[in-house]
Amino acid sequence: MPETAGTTPEELYRHSLRLLLDKDIAGWVGLWAEDGVMEFPFAPPGRPTRLDGRPAVAAYMAGYTDHIDLRDFPELRIHRTDDPQTVVVEMRGVGLLVGTGAPFDMRYIAVVTVRDGRFASYRDYWNPLAVLEAGVDFAPGSTR
Repeated sequence: MPETAGTTPEELYRHSLRLLLDKDIAGWVGLWAEDGVMEFPFAPPGRPTRLDGRPAVAAYMAGYTDHIDLRDFPELRIHRTDDPQTVVVEMRGVGLLVGTGAPFDMRYIAVVTVRDGRFASYRDYWNPLAVLEAGVDFAPGSTR
């Protein structure tokens, strides 16, 4: 597991995006605290709304690269908050849907808290309408 202690939330987040672009899901999961929590406040019915712990995050992301080929994160903006360990991120993820070759273009807002150089809390406000497109839905526990 990589050493991340002393890493700022901004640096950790940018590094996590590089890992996703490199299709290094294991490396991305390795940036999580063992008890880290990922939440999806806008998840539609049948989709996970909360993942508790690194193993749950790993299971959720296991098939990601089989479905989505990320190519870039344009329009990345990372905002500091009053809490030096928490940032708010605005971005787009663009690429291709592996199954269809169709374009993938998703806007995200995330509220991310880092503890000891690892993701401790990650609230992902992604567009729930995007899972209606064929090839996007990859998460365990989904109904599609």
